[in-house]
Amino acid sequence: MKKPRKTMLISTIVAFFYIMGGLSAVNAVMTARTAQGAIAWSVALVSFPFAAVPAYWVFGRSKFEGFVDAYEERRSDIDAVVADMRSNLSGYRARHDETRPSFEAMERLTGAVLTRSNQATLLVNGEATFDSIMDGIAAAERYILVQFYMVHDDGLGRRLKDALIDRAGDGLRVFFLYDEVGSKGLPESYVNELRDAGVQVSSFRPTQGLTNRFQVNFRNHRKIVVVDGASSWVGGHNVGDEYLGLDPEFSPWRDTHVRLDGPAALQLQAVFLSDWYWATRKLPVLDWTPVEPDANNDVHAMIIASAPTQHLETAGLMFVNALNAAKERIWLSAPYFVPDEAVMKALELAALRGVDVRVLLTGKGDNPVVFLAAYHYIQQLEGLGIRFYEYRPGFLHEKVGLVDQETAWVGTANFDNRSFRLNFEVTALIHDAAFAAEMETMFEADFQHADELDPATLEERSFLWRLGVSLSRLAAPVL
Repeated sequence: MKKPRKTMLISTIVAFFYIMGGLSAVNAVMTARTAQGAIAWSVALVSFPFAAVPAYWVFGRSKFEGFVDAYEERRSDIDAVVADMRSNLSGYRARHDETRPSFEAMERLTGAVLTRSNQATLLVNGEATFDSIMDGIAAAERYILVQFYMVHDDGLGRRLKDALIDRAGDGLRVFFLYDEVGSKGLPESYVNELRDAGVQVSSFRPTQGLTNRFQVNFRNHRKIVVVDGASSWVGGHNVGDEYLGLDPEFSPWRDTHVRLDGPAALQLQAVFLSDWYWATRKLPVLDWTPVEPDANNDVHAMIIASAPTQHLETAGLMFVNALNAAKERIWLSAPYFVPDEAVMKALELAALRGVDVRVLLTGKGDNPVVFLAAYHYIQQLEGLGIRFYEYRPGFLHEKVGLVDQETAWVGTANFDNRSFRLNFEVTALIHDAAFAAEMETMFEADFQHADELDPATLEERSFLWRLGVSLSRLAAPVL
């Protein structure tokens, strides 16, 4: 009798997986954001349900569930905060005749406004970035908001921890938010030291709620620091010694941040508040009164937050908008270059309009699959006059761009599916000729340390290399 029972158990398990494969395939067809994704998942789920079903429920969804429902619990309180911020920023909104239509599109997309009376400080590499952040923390008078995707318990991590503990000891309110996937190696002792000192600490907690229980594919990739609602920092740096160039494998590390003082800091503060509320269901009382740095600073800036909770794909639309707005040049830099169809078309059109399109990529990847996948898209753009560069001294991690003579961005979003559709990202869009000139100087220096890549030569590389590129292209969208 044991054999029939065993056979029945196996048959039940097989039937379960095939039924779940069929139901999951229907779910993929109904919810996948792209036709390619729907086809790939549905075929895999029906053909190979034993492997595909668990993979789909961990990696397959492209919409983050529960975010809107969580906000409904305290909708009146949140609406009051948003109304207060928007009212206070209304007097700092840049006039439409001072901007391009592309900024109006971003305002309608995000609900944020292009603010005036800001000061923007370009921070090139880790020492400049973290010296500036530490100075800001030391100068804080009321509260400090800190959020990073990746935090290590190393020299830089302990330096930040000690600084936050010191300020909490001075009576300031200090908030510390991190992503548990990016910071998976962060020891509990690190967090406990902060809590014991009075720092309010939380992970982002993306698996809250029954529908998110097994979903580890959504990550909060934002890097934000705000002091007193007046000064703020955003960019590519995480908290780890490698970001100071101390990792021999990837050194020198190349990254960029920006410090924004003025009304735009409140927009970054609102992004932090949104993430903090999701993680903790608490709304700290913060100052929403804009602070002008001084009369000599009138940089125009806005903060663009993108997330898998949004109806439209904000990060991808931001890049398409920038590419379509370019008249003279668009220079961009990111370590991961896996553009979707819309971005590819915008790149092609920009090049066909005669725009000077340059793409600076890392010559040394930290993710072999995504690194190799980029070459597929480079080959697809062959013959259009787009110039590609591979940064050689070390790992290039910055996420920056320059459009014409006055517009630039510094943020956390890469040119890949993860940033377009799966990650929580944030970008500072800055409209100022002097800041753009600084960015131009930075780009020119990076081009001097990079090798220009001719897409036509890629076909001459080995068959195994080209096969690796083709296979990586298939896997890159889910990594």
